[in-house]
Amino acid sequence: MPELFAQSMGVLHRRRFMGLAAAAGLTSLTTCRPPTGKTTIEAGQNFDWRRFAGEQIGLLLDDHPWTTGLLPYLPDFEALTGITLKPRTVAEPAYFAEMEALLRADPVTADAFFLPMDSTAYRLWGDDLLLPLTPLINNPRLTAANYNLFDFPEGFRLAAMYPPDSSSPQLFGIPATFEAYILFYNKRLVNQFLAGRVPQTMAELVQAANQINESGQALGVVMRGVKSDAIIDTVSGIVLNSWGAEPTPLPFNLWFDGDWQQPRLTDPRVVEGLTTYAQLMQAGPADTKQMNWPEATQLFQSGKAAFYIDASLFGPDFEQRETSAIAGQVGYTMLPRVHQQSLTGHWLWGLGIPRRSSHPQAAWLFIQWATSQEMEAKIAVATGGAPRFSSWLTPSVYTEAINFDYALAVQTAMQTSRPTAVLHPRWNQVALAIAATIHDIYDGEEPALAANQLQATVRQLMTREGSP
Repeated sequence: MPELFAQSMGVLHRRRFMGLAAAAGLTSLTTCRPPTGKTTIEAGQNFDWRRFAGEQIGLLLDDHPWTTGLLPYLPDFEALTGITLKPRTVAEPAYFAEMEALLRADPVTADAFFLPMDSTAYRLWGDDLLLPLTPLINNPRLTAANYNLFDFPEGFRLAAMYPPDSSSPQLFGIPATFEAYILFYNKRLVNQFLAGRVPQTMAELVQAANQINESGQALGVVMRGVKSDAIIDTVSGIVLNSWGAEPTPLPFNLWFDGDWQQPRLTDPRVVEGLTTYAQLMQAGPADTKQMNWPEATQLFQSGKAAFYIDASLFGPDFEQRETSAIAGQVGYTMLPRVHQQSLTGHWLWGLGIPRRSSHPQAAWLFIQWATSQEMEAKIAVATGGAPRFSSWLTPSVYTEAINFDYALAVQTAMQTSRPTAVLHPRWNQVALAIAATIHDIYDGEEPALAANQLQATVRQLMTREGSP
């Protein structure tokens, strides 16, 4: 990858992301119905954006960087459509309870909402709380001809297509922002302790992190370590890297062998991934088991840790000189490989419509606008998680706003990342058991024995409560 980076530098100044796309091998990705080339929503379309002028729709949004990026543009939507928006933003973790209450209320007080595209969305679909979007997308009176759903990677779309094992599933959420799991590193500390060499394999990363940690001068690595289902997507990214090229189809992903009664938590590749996660925690701060992403991110951003594996969307914040002690000193790369190729996972927020929405068609106009090629690129400046291929492949407000190395790492991740979702209503309970097992390995339990206990725990959990 350094050679590819060097080859791209010649086009960095003016057309830097066209060169980046070629370096990353992404040109082949546009074969899935490439963008139409129209970049202004109003221009060149025989589409009636004012079809529902005079209606008012409510929005329920998480207090997320995507929402921060969206809010300044809401007056543009109102001017375009004549629809009045009533947004309400709720901070995490209270958002999830608010979302549940909204969807189950009668009447429903919002018509579009920020949807976690994982087992939560699957459970909401199973409870018949989500409106299918496929009929709206397929209606030419309601969807502009250049919307191009296939500009989103297939792996992103599959996360909200239900039933997942059907020959004709419907789409229940549109990707709004994604995170892949990548390696952040402090260039100053890597230069100081490793002569500037970034570890190329996971085994090398563990060894290097321990070396730095044992020096007492810096932390080797910082990770989410809290015993909570909140760490499962980062864990899944690392385990997918250990898993290798074998498919991990939904709804089971890599954790179950085609049957909810057949967990495969004793598979050597799974054990290796969980062990690696625990080893990385051991090369970090003494209170690592109390750290979730806010604490871990703040610690890395303070310049005290050499490495950090987590969500790619944290990258833009690291470059903010007003708040980050490491702005300009952060390196970005894929997870160090375990097999021949580095692999990772991704997680998505999307936008959905409540089943009992009073204005579903007007809500679809909002979602279509917010996730269009033009608006998605603008909004994603705040997240670094543009889920459309086109945002990364053409010079735009998005590509000009983000760090080059960061963009290259995330683009590369988009090519190989797989969903971290498991589509089962009780996946969060299984995820909590996995987090507890990582703690057991961290505390010194032999990994194979810990995995055996986890296998038994999950099998009992699934058997006791039955299949979905």
